[in-house]
Amino acid sequence: MFKGMGEADLTSLENFSRLKSLQAGQHVFKEADAGDGFYFIIRGRIQISARFGDNQRRVFATFGPGEFFGEMAVLDDAPRSADAIADEASEVYFIPRENLAEILERNPKLAMRMLRDFSRRLREFDRKYIEEALQVERLVTVGKFARTIIHDLKNPLHIIGMSAEMMSIQGASPETQAAGKSRIRRQVERMGKMVTEFLEFTRGDKTTSNVIETDYAQFVNEIIDELRPELTARSVAIELATPLPRATVLIDPTRLVHVFYNLVGNACDAMTGGGKIQIRLARKHPEVVTEIEDGGKGIPPQMAQRLFEPFATYGKAGGTGLGLSICKRVIEDHHGRIVARSEPGHGAIFLFTLPLVASTE
Repeated sequence: MFKGMGEADLTSLENFSRLKSLQAGQHVFKEADAGDGFYFIIRGRIQISARFGDNQRRVFATFGPGEFFGEMAVLDDAPRSADAIADEASEVYFIPRENLAEILERNPKLAMRMLRDFSRRLREFDRKYIEEALQVERLVTVGKFARTIIHDLKNPLHIIGMSAEMMSIQGASPETQAAGKSRIRRQVERMGKMVTEFLEFTRGDKTTSNVIETDYAQFVNEIIDELRPELTARSVAIELATPLPRATVLIDPTRLVHVFYNLVGNACDAMTGGGKIQIRLARKHPEVVTEIEDGGKGIPPQMAQRLFEPFATYGKAGGTGLGLSICKRVIEDHHGRIVARSEPGHGAIFLFTLPLVASTE
């Protein structure tokens, strides 16, 4: 770096440079310290670390003998943006910014050479920082995905547990045994479909729907009957607030049921002390409209436009926002639409539509 300097400037550089001895684990400087100069390593190793998205300190560079660090202090007087720590017993030369600036003013070629070296180092730091930041973001995202699927699996597992207990009661009738087996089978199928839907969503794959003509009123009635024991245990009542209309739809029941479970589950989470969920169905040519309303506090205005974005969530401990994103995808795959709103004196209202089969429009 200092090749070509005159004898007088080399002597001056030697005079104002200070040798520092460091023990393993000792800080050379800390983040936010004043940037007053830069360093050359004589022996040992120095680690450069910074805090990333998960607020964990991570090492993103290690330098050895003959290398330099802390060079940003030569270019500006901003505070340090990282920590420098001796990884082992080390010796470094500290070169104060003010003294070096005087030499650079007299040696424009040296200034250009240092700027090229600093630029190369900055490019390398940028690359390493981006790689580290992406890795951290990947880990955070994996954690969010894991929390989502664990949260969604709790309810069917709870139903399976209750059904198994009912079946194991001494003297349980054949009808109870058969109902328990049927309920367990449906919940296992539900979990399998949930996991598949989740994985396909996170991979961005297009899900293949096995659609069949379905009596929508009967479909909704069966879902409510299946949900009611689970909701009763959470002090939540569910009711049909409108007569069931005659409506035939072309749907994949195993996918659409996930929309109901998700929206009803969110409604329960919004009413921590219990409450009531209302379901309203209506034929509005050429579609059938479903509304699910809870008795919670409603949707904050700032969240209304972002509810169906991945990882956008509100008022739900441990929520990640993936559930509503999956609901949106399922409804749109059925050529419908889904929206959410709040009205004065009401909780959150989720509305989705499904096209009617031509013969029943």
